[in-house]
Amino acid sequence: MKKIQSIRGMNDLLPEDSPCWQYLESTVSELLSRYGYGEIRFPILEPTELFKRTIGEVTDIVEKEMYTFDDRNGDSVTLRPEGTAGCVRACEQHGLTYNQIQRLWYQGPMFRYERPQKGRLRQFHQIGAEVFGLKGPDIDAEMITMTWRLWQQLGLTDVVTLQLNTLGTSESRGSYRDALVAYLEQRKDQLDEDSQRRLSSNPMRILDSKNADTQALLNDAPVLHDFLDDESLQHFDQLRGLLDAVGIPYEVNPRLVRGLDYYGKTVFEWVTSSLGAQGTVCAGGRYDGLVEQLGGRSTPAVGFAMGVERLVLLLDAAGVVPDSIARQVDVYLVAAGDVQAEALKLGEELRTHCSTLRVQNHCGGGNLKKQMKKANESGAIVALILGENEVASGEVAIKFLREDKQQQLVSVVEVANFLNHKIFNQ
Repeated sequence: MKKIQSIRGMNDLLPEDSPCWQYLESTVSELLSRYGYGEIRFPILEPTELFKRTIGEVTDIVEKEMYTFDDRNGDSVTLRPEGTAGCVRACEQHGLTYNQIQRLWYQGPMFRYERPQKGRLRQFHQIGAEVFGLKGPDIDAEMITMTWRLWQQLGLTDVVTLQLNTLGTSESRGSYRDALVAYLEQRKDQLDEDSQRRLSSNPMRILDSKNADTQALLNDAPVLHDFLDDESLQHFDQLRGLLDAVGIPYEVNPRLVRGLDYYGKTVFEWVTSSLGAQGTVCAGGRYDGLVEQLGGRSTPAVGFAMGVERLVLLLDAAGVVPDSIARQVDVYLVAAGDVQAEALKLGEELRTHCSTLRVQNHCGGGNLKKQMKKANESGAIVALILGENEVASGEVAIKFLREDKQQQLVSVVEVANFLNHKIFNQ
């Protein structure tokens, strides 16, 4: 019988990989809570209309990449391709944005039907944060500062670069779009195939083209900043001043746009070249019109999302994951002889008094040599050996598995204190 395989681009996360994910997710969660952000969870499946209205029907995501189907009632539903739209829908549905300021974050899987490649899958994972009810550049600066602090905590500041731009209001973008289209229409035959298609549907995405010939063509194109309104320019200047004040380095990239229709004013990306071609690991910006677009009151909003798969790859490439994170077991408890009951009891006592240590009891029997082999394979720092002689004397043997140290005998009543203070410095 043929074995069933996972769907292409939808990968399993195996036990040897999960510690790095847990390390990243817990670091982000703790950081966001320190800034006063509350977690929100919303469904993976949403009405298709939500994404058509928010992302834009002529974007690549809606046109080509969404997993959309009719359910048994004939309603069109879609696996969420991104998190902001669902977050806005949830806030509106439950009245969270009505005359309130909200700082929210979420994490979980997203789905897009695109060609799987390194760090880019059909089921991928994002961590995102959204703020509703604040319109000034200070909250834009807070979000960027928060991500900068995250890179500091993870040890990634040397491998990421902040790119910054402003898209202005929808009116100023409309004027610029007309000028850009007029320029490119005269040179349409020189554009790559994707850019030719975008010319009539989403021309500003051409600015983000990865085609070198198209980028060269854009050198003489109209510049967005020449069309921006005074308010947007002032907002951008104030944002830059705030970032300068806290010492966050950045590059102004006048061609930086976002792939979703709802962005305006501030947009930013954290990019890296450590994963081969330059890639984005975190991106966001303002979307002041999106709540109203979904039927709510006019509400200023700003947010970002980061790709977990890419960040995990970046952590690995930079070699900054602490050894203690990759290790799944700290202490391996060996039961040599008919002492299973005593070993089980000792394991529970250690978990009570050494609350942060990961203690694994050996199960399944076997002689001492076999059990010690399992202890070594576990990655533990030490093995505790409990045999019939040790039980009789009220002691336990401590064998160091990663250091050349002599084996020690410690009283059972003192072993928790010994592990905490002498070995793991807790």
